[in-house]
Amino acid sequence: MTTATTAPAAPASPASPASLDARAVSAWFGTHKVLERVTLNMPAGQVTALIGPSGCGKSTFLRILNRMHELIPAAQLAGEVLFEGEDIYAPGRRLTDARRHIGMVFQKPNPFPAMSIYDNVVAGLRLTGVRANRQTKDDLVQECLSRAGLWKEVRDRLRQPGGALSGGQQQRLCIARALAVRPRVLLMDEPCSALDPTSTRRVEETIQELASEVTVVIVTHNMQQAARVSQQCAFFLAEQGTPGGIVEHGPTTDIFGAPKDDRTADYVAGRFG
Repeated sequence: MTTATTAPAAPASPASPASLDARAVSAWFGTHKVLERVTLNMPAGQVTALIGPSGCGKSTFLRILNRMHELIPAAQLAGEVLFEGEDIYAPGRRLTDARRHIGMVFQKPNPFPAMSIYDNVVAGLRLTGVRANRQTKDDLVQECLSRAGLWKEVRDRLRQPGGALSGGQQQRLCIARALAVRPRVLLMDEPCSALDPTSTRRVEETIQELASEVTVVIVTHNMQQAARVSQQCAFFLAEQGTPGGIVEHGPTTDIFGAPKDDRTADYVAGRFG
């Protein structure tokens, strides 16, 4: 007689937000250096916005924060990224640990188009090796779609393809999918750049609602968006062929209201970039 084993269920509640600290992070693509000794604290439970002109290394820095940079051929980096005080690049640290705790939402919505809305949300469970029964999955789908501000819009069509949703809904579906594995940090690379103003506003509302539950780091070229959604802000700049770096960082109200560097003042005022 065999005894049935119970599969481990998904966590019952969201994890607490975690802090991230980048220390002297430099990055290269081959021999081309794109970041120079970037140091930045991203406090737990807050939204940190990364702003600056195109080509100054913001998205590269974001990918370094959950070990995506190393997947690019000839990519190299130096420095440390501390998740709750522990370096995610330390020997013996598994890539899957970083990805489970530090989620990512990309610039272009990328749901699995032929997969249903429901299956899109729970897809991350399979990728991270978490098995859950049907009731646990049902609860998780409702919870994550609600946290992403999408439940009321799709609850009657969960079995329809995710690719049939509007662009803004697809982006919120991707947020729900990222939340399903209980990340403590959520990275967002220009999540609203391809969206209309109404969808942008809804995604911004979602970011603000999530901030107390998960640490958010967002790259944006929209200065008004950075001012609306973030509590901390870092201004990146690469000048005259030099690698990108942080000119100034601090509370968003200071960066926009009383910047210490003239280059910051000129950028947030729209005089370049």
